Amino acid sequence: MNPISTPSRSTAPESVPLLDLRRQYNAIREEVLAAIARVCDSQSFILGPEVEALEREIGALTGAPCAVGCASGTEALWLALVAAGVKPGDSVITTAFSFFASASAIVRAGAMPVFVDVDAGTLNLDATLVDRQLRTRRPENVRAILPVHLYGQCANMDQFDHLVKDFAQELKIAIVEDAAQAIGAEWNGRGAGSLGATAAFSFYPTKNLSAYGDAGIVTTTCPQLAEHMRQLRNHGSPRRYYHDEFGWNGRMDAIQAAVLRVKLPHIADWNHSRRQHAATYDRLFASAGLTAIHTSNQGSNDRAAPVRLLERSPQAKHVFHQYVIRARRRDDLRNFLAERKIGSEIYYPLPLHLQPAFAYLGLKAGDLPVSEQAATEVLALPMFPELTEAEIGWVVESIAEFYS
Repeated sequence: MNPISTPSRSTAPESVPLLDLRRQYNAIREEVLAAIARVCDSQSFILGPEVEALEREIGALTGAPCAVGCASGTEALWLALVAAGVKPGDSVITTAFSFFASASAIVRAGAMPVFVDVDAGTLNLDATLVDRQLRTRRPENVRAILPVHLYGQCANMDQFDHLVKDFAQELKIAIVEDAAQAIGAEWNGRGAGSLGATAAFSFYPTKNLSAYGDAGIVTTTCPQLAEHMRQLRNHGSPRRYYHDEFGWNGRMDAIQAAVLRVKLPHIADWNHSRRQHAATYDRLFASAGLTAIHTSNQGSNDRAAPVRLLERSPQAKHVFHQYVIRARRRDDLRNFLAERKIGSEIYYPLPLHLQPAFAYLGLKAGDLPVSEQAATEVLALPMFPELTEAEIGWVVESIAEFYS
């Protein structure tokens, strides 16, 4: 392996966290505290002017004219599905390789998740397999397709748009984006959140744009859908104490909106820093002779490489919510990194179709092999805007030492 320019053992960082929110907070602390005080002074704590302002600002960022703030990313998924027309007895096609909420929100809407395997290169939902599912198995009352923009890279929305058009005369299928990890991402110059009928974002504290608690938002290009979601998030009530349907308490706290509004002007720069960090990882891995690209058509182009990078779509503007590699002897590597106090995480260790909660669907090991293989190999490395090149260098040096 070629030597790489990294800190010496004596000057290496004591630790490299997977995520360090304190560094971000220190840079914006006074603005955040002033925003929280503004809400406290207003005594308007649920919805209200702060949430309305955030909705306008997120709409401008994503290119979707309507946004509806809500209590969490999970709530956003449920709102997005129901507003898009998903109802009890329907089915929704989605990926098996995502966080549990992508599928549990489908169940909460009364529908059945239909799990389809992912593209081997990007690990996003494979549109070719979705097309095959629709043509050969035709799930009952399929109402929507829910692609997940995994790790901050948009799914191939061109393929999904074509697929929906191909089936338009037979099926009225809506595209619902799970954009929980993709605030600021783009596909062919269009923002995540403006690519489907509805889209769900999460502002969980670990996300690129993060609240100081739970919060989420749904975007749509349709004002009627937005108005329906505003009603649904407030117990199905169009006006106080009158209820047209069964909704839920899914309202956003004003303090969370105020914090997000402080952070929102920084998101473009923060996402740019993440892309720079990803490029640094790529460069250092390559100079160490550790990596190959895992492609859709051929699998890894170098099966001897201990580290394989995920494929990056040229149409996608990636925001690197996570920097994920596929690693040989992944669990041993993770233990080695932990001994050096280098943070890492597995997103995700068990595909959704093998989760006990979904046993009733009757799927088994071997049914979705790409997702199952990925679950044994993926490893997220430290990634946040304030990460230093020295820290990245130490992570890569440590991985190189593990494989030497």
